[in-house]
Amino acid sequence: MVDPAPAPQDPQDDAPRPHDLGALDRAGRVAALDGWLAGLLAGAVAAAPAQKVRRGQSAPEPGTGIALVAVGSLGRREPAPYGDLDLVLVHDGRPAIAAVADALWYPIWDAGHQLDHSVRTVAEAVQVAGTDVKAGLGLLDARLVAGDAELAAGLRTATLAGWRQSASRLLPELRDLRRGRIRTVGELGFLLEPDLKEAYGGLREGQVLRALSLAQLVDQPPADAEEAYAFLVDVRDELRRRTRRATDVLVRQEQAGVADALALADDDVLLRRVSLAGRRLAFVADEAWRRVDAALVRRPRARYRRVQREPLAEGVVRQGDEVVLAREARPAADPGLVLRAAAAAAHADLRLSPYTLKVLAVHAPPLPEPWTAEVRWSFLRLLASGRSAVPVLEQLDQEGLLVRMLPEWDHVRSLPQRHPWHRFTVDRHLVEAAAAGAELTRDVDRPDLLLVGALLHDIGKGRPGDHSEVGGVLVRGIAARMGFPPADVDVLVAMVRFHLVLPDVATHRDLDDPATIDRVVETIGGDGALLQLLHALAQADGAATSSSAWSPWKAHLVAALVGRVAARLGSTAVPEPVLEPSDPQVEAPAPEIPGPTRPVTVGVEDVVDGQQVTIGAPDRPGLFSVCAGVLALNQLDVRAARVTVDAGYATSVFAVRPRFGRPPVPGILADAVRAAMEGTLPLGERLAQRERDYSQDGSRGAPPRVAWFDAEATGAANTLVEVRAADRTGLLYRLTAALAAEGLDVRGATVETLGADAVDAFYLADPSGTPVDEGQRERAARSLLAAASGTAPDPAPR
Repeated sequence: MVDPAPAPQDPQDDAPRPHDLGALDRAGRVAALDGWLAGLLAGAVAAAPAQKVRRGQSAPEPGTGIALVAVGSLGRREPAPYGDLDLVLVHDGRPAIAAVADALWYPIWDAGHQLDHSVRTVAEAVQVAGTDVKAGLGLLDARLVAGDAELAAGLRTATLAGWRQSASRLLPELRDLRRGRIRTVGELGFLLEPDLKEAYGGLREGQVLRALSLAQLVDQPPADAEEAYAFLVDVRDELRRRTRRATDVLVRQEQAGVADALALADDDVLLRRVSLAGRRLAFVADEAWRRVDAALVRRPRARYRRVQREPLAEGVVRQGDEVVLAREARPAADPGLVLRAAAAAAHADLRLSPYTLKVLAVHAPPLPEPWTAEVRWSFLRLLASGRSAVPVLEQLDQEGLLVRMLPEWDHVRSLPQRHPWHRFTVDRHLVEAAAAGAELTRDVDRPDLLLVGALLHDIGKGRPGDHSEVGGVLVRGIAARMGFPPADVDVLVAMVRFHLVLPDVATHRDLDDPATIDRVVETIGGDGALLQLLHALAQADGAATSSSAWSPWKAHLVAALVGRVAARLGSTAVPEPVLEPSDPQVEAPAPEIPGPTRPVTVGVEDVVDGQQVTIGAPDRPGLFSVCAGVLALNQLDVRAARVTVDAGYATSVFAVRPRFGRPPVPGILADAVRAAMEGTLPLGERLAQRERDYSQDGSRGAPPRVAWFDAEATGAANTLVEVRAADRTGLLYRLTAALAAEGLDVRGATVETLGADAVDAFYLADPSGTPVDEGQRERAARSLLAAASGTAPDPAPR
């Protein structure tokens, strides 16, 4: 008896089904799919009609001229459970390829797999990749599954060469796709239910980063970015295993199960790890795209031109569109360099270069405890830069520099906030609150405390107990470490402890009930300055949370409550700014430097943070403006100033800090003051040119403000005007020159610069002795606003 011939095996008998693949690890899925697809290709080729051979030609060798290539996730050896199969059937132009394709694709569909497929020659594949950026990205991951290895290698070589040639044309489209994902899907690091693939900072970023490096425009992604990408792949795989479907959105109800599968403590730990991974990928991608954008706009002939280096601060220069260290900088011996460089970058709306960040991360010494006045000043200047500070703070955070300055920051890094009102993790919320607070610094008398309080108001979150109480305890230590005096430390602690009082009372209590007002007055200890700060902090906190958390209705209620509490406290005079960094400790007479017409004396004294310059000269209209202009011309940043006039002799005291580390020289200052008074130094022209040469001053959106206080001025100086504006080179000179141009005499002044804002108060008198009338006020206000905003013409040379 003859045994019957074995029946042909159905290709579906050993087909790996999607639900079966979900039970395998990643390597097992790759092996199962590769083996099955190789068998399908062999069967499809065998079943296809024989290729006709022309006379004189030999038949092709079996297994040549056709290859099955995996792209996408299977090409990268990371196929997701229940994911699509992306396959390209590559051939050398054989006419029977359609039959091979049909015999290959249908069994895949029959097995239940989603399939994205194409049939191409190498030339056709390269042509498509050169016009379709998504197809081009997929082919960069091409990997031979079965068939002609030489043909597949040729595809990869040609695709890579074509990608490098067409990158400058295709990358703008890829950049637009990136921006679209940010706008429509959001940032992975800040979503409560993140899309692991499409959100910015997700799996797409890892794939795009590799594509950019293959285009030879950026370096390969660093190891920590690769680790972040691998973690997100693991999370996606576990998510799909649990849901048994092709989903990439990590919804709340699946987070605990995914965390358990990955041996993480709970869903909050999972979400925090996802946030950290997403933020790392987004950060590396941002840096890569900055490099790409610079390369795309660079003209070939300009490639090797010398890059101009523009000084920004001591040890810090601008080079192109980045901030780098000056050649003479000594990172290991300069504890203040990190914050000085960060502040300069944010103030100029630039970024620190990646190399500079690495150098600072490796060599920067710990900050002194308590911080010096210089370090604290740089920190405030950084925060006061507003929106420009956000990416710079993220740079410091990603390089581990922020945690070195504020060890308490590590506990809130990427800490999720489960309330749907919150758009951000705790740390980013705090940074956003500080940025929002920077827009309100002209509404408060202590902008420095507002900025620090906004940055730290939720620092107690994630710890046992009420986060306001816990945060108050933490802030007491932080503020003391920052070098704030005890009275300011108490204010910062109160801001953190009571930052929710105004919104809570305004939305849950009857504002017409006197007991409500009494409760708030008692809580803040009757401190009107604290009330002012808490109001601004509530606005910054709400703006950094969401529009739902700070609606116009809520803002109105809080403002109404503040108005009632302020009325109960009664009006109080605005505290007079103190000389920063300190009042002069030694009242030594300044050496007299004789001049040809009028005596001018200049004294320079070292103080805690910089120098104190005392300039004495016979009083005359515009004298204070001349002194301020000379200091600005000598690259001395005025931190604070006072001027007094006694018996026709004016003494101006300035607290200054050299912008580039060169201390003031009394003789040079005296000669410049004398020359400006005599008219031989075109001060306005020289300052205008200096501003053009060093155009690093940033600007913020809040407009300058001018306020008049008649009740605060007495005697000959019958009017007090206060100007609040963004600090800029020569601001004090421009303001005082504007007053002089309007015929007003500055009899006294107090100047205070905190962070990026200047609060300048001038005691004015009309030279005729009559009160300053309304017409003069209106003209002076317009001139001051124009001078503060930089729209006024340069003051005429004296």
